[in-house]
Amino acid sequence: MSLKKVLITGASRGIGQSIIKQFYSKEFLPIGTATSEEGINKILESFSNSNVKGKAYQLDLNKNESIVNFFEELKSDDINPDILVNNAGITKDNLMLRMSEQDWNDVINIHLTGQFKLMKNFVRGMLKNRWGRIINISSAAAAIGNKGQANYVAAKAGIEAMSKSLAREVGSKNICVNCIAPGFIETDMIESLGKDYLNEISSEIPLQRLGNAEEVASLVKFISSDEASYITGQTIHINGGLYM
Repeated sequence: MSLKKVLITGASRGIGQSIIKQFYSKEFLPIGTATSEEGINKILESFSNSNVKGKAYQLDLNKNESIVNFFEELKSDDINPDILVNNAGITKDNLMLRMSEQDWNDVINIHLTGQFKLMKNFVRGMLKNRWGRIINISSAAAAIGNKGQANYVAAKAGIEAMSKSLAREVGSKNICVNCIAPGFIETDMIESLGKDYLNEISSEIPLQRLGNAEEVASLVKFISSDEASYITGQTIHINGGLYM
């Protein structure tokens, strides 16, 4: 039985790091991306420490040249992922009246346009193999809105809508396309919000706590499995009940 190739973008930290670790087994070839050499080395170090055979590539979804080079590297290495997890992302928050066009464009490019390019490229191999899983990491913010995040919310809502369209286009070929929308998850991305604010948020969540990256990663692993082969075109929320 051949290894399933699993590509996770933004795999050097946070949710992405937890996701790629879910695929540290003899059944998978885990492939991670990061924007920096430091991130690449972190992924490779994790492989080494876990005795895992995996690969890591540099990828900046905000730079078309980086995306083109990434595709060429994968083609050279004869890699087309069976499972694609679009996790890489950034935030550039500000009230809409103060948000610069650059901050808008950067977030849209990375979360929406970049993911479109990856899906368009890799779905060809999935169609040929008549099997594939595409999982896009969205956010509860896409459903409820967040003050100061017009760019982020628009991008996440866009990827959810785009995923539904792609799911309809490729479903007959045994390819499932879904989104997972985390709420407040304990990662370095939300540490800047401050302890008092996070405590206030926790009190509003029915489960009375923030989520952790491993919980999101476990859901990704399930959605990518054969056991979830009748789930497609969905946005699955994991937020402790913050949004129902």
